[in-house]
Amino acid sequence: MSRVDWAALMRAGIGRLGLRPAEFWALTPAELAVMLGTGSGHAPMGRARLDALMAAYPDDLASEEHANG
Repeated sequence: MSRVDWAALMRAGIGRLGLRPAEFWALTPAELAVMLGTGSGHAPMGRARLDALMAAYPDDLASEEHANG
């Protein structure tokens, strides 16, 4: 079982990020990780990948117009 280094997390959240204590303690661990840039380790999706997904899975405008009347 790993121990949480609360002092380091508080220094990062309150000191480096400028959060108030109540704001720090209201965050989920995932939210704090994102704010500190230590999230999942995956880079956000870039424009090229979004364009590729949009080309692979285009919106079917005819179906949407039919569904919306």
